[in-house]
Amino acid sequence: MHMVMFVLDDPNKLDDVLEAWNNIGVSGVTIAETTSFFRRNTQHVGARYLFGISRVSDQAEAGHFALFTVVPSIDVVDQCIAAAETIVGDLSEPNTGILTAWPLAKVKGVPSRLLNPEEDRQ
Repeated sequence: MHMVMFVLDDPNKLDDVLEAWNNIGVSGVTIAETTSFFRRNTQHVGARYLFGISRVSDQAEAGHFALFTVVPSIDVVDQCIAAAETIVGDLSEPNTGILTAWPLAKVKGVPSRLLNPEEDRQ
């Protein structure tokens, strides 16, 4: 089992990424609205010098989505990367996102189809 975390840079591509992941069998995804340290600092500095509230609210909405999911194997992690890159482009390029994955030592509460993916094939 592996945890996958994908910080999606362009929030407009969220539905497309979720659909691409669903097409490879990844459907249990937790979505969190996030922002980065850089964007947060930019908001604070910008807000001091702006007179209109609309500009501040526009900046506040320019965040990211962080997607979290548990997958059964490193092969599925690779499929998540490939599927995400079909939507956002090469993740080694700027302004696409950051995807990380790590093995999980213990998992509880995950549907059995994720724990034993071979059962789905029978």
